[in-house]
Amino acid sequence: MMKNFKYLFLIFPLLVTSCITTKDVRYLQPSESLVINEEGLVPYNIPVYRITKNDILNLNIVTTPKGDAAQFYSSYNSSGGTGTGAVTSPAMSGGGSVGGGVGTTSGMSRGGNTNFYFNGLKVDSNGDINVFGIGYVKAEGRTLEDIRKEIQEKVNENFQEGKSEVRLNTDGITYYILGDVETTGLSGEKVVHKNTLTITEALAINGGLNRTIDKKEIVIHRKLPEGIKIAKIDLTREDLMNSPFYYVQNGDEIYLSTRAKSLNGFGKDPIQTLTTGVSVITTALSIYLLLKNL
Repeated sequence: MMKNFKYLFLIFPLLVTSCITTKDVRYLQPSESLVINEEGLVPYNIPVYRITKNDILNLNIVTTPKGDAAQFYSSYNSSGGTGTGAVTSPAMSGGGSVGGGVGTTSGMSRGGNTNFYFNGLKVDSNGDINVFGIGYVKAEGRTLEDIRKEIQEKVNENFQEGKSEVRLNTDGITYYILGDVETTGLSGEKVVHKNTLTITEALAINGGLNRTIDKKEIVIHRKLPEGIKIAKIDLTREDLMNSPFYYVQNGDEIYLSTRAKSLNGFGKDPIQTLTTGVSVITTALSIYLLLKNL
């Protein structure tokens, strides 16, 4: 009997090391590497999104009530009838949710916003957008504000300065989450209508991460005009807030890795770890006794 207890003590360290600690699950834990300014604040490190090929943009030209922007640009895109003074892409009316939520309404389908796709301004293989009444405008590698200013200058040629306004946007921030089998509800395409979005906000909107996900091994693929940049972030360290990858950009792909401990049945929660450990010990002892009595 004492020999059997000896095997229990051999298995016990395995059970202890298989358990998940609080350091594995807590978000943004204190780190000496965190950079703060003289006022004790964490400086913003928000990267500016630059347009890439195959992006789709929404253009909205607003004029005074007496102005008729449609006569210069596109009567097809004119909203509200003649003389409204506004040229609005129908993409404005499609999909997404208000208040910064996840876009899951009727305008959204699997794999993007259908209305936005058919009626938005597409960045072609040359990196240009074709604005009706203006012509081709270089978009790739530029910010939305740079492109907006150029279009505004063209629009001012037909209207008095201050009597028109160009509004140029993407369809919010679209990002993608891919996890394991136990995070199927979290995985998928997400759309948030906000100017900025942090990785913690993105995960909170979707219910957060469970214990099977390794928060120290989050991989992000970021689409840039020059190509795709791959970065690995650690959600357990607060110095993540100094990283440009703390902020989600349009087109980001977020990959969630499963803990090695969770793959073999250990580490999901204390009860399951104990249950798995007892099962392993019981099976081992049964095999041992069976072989001994042969």
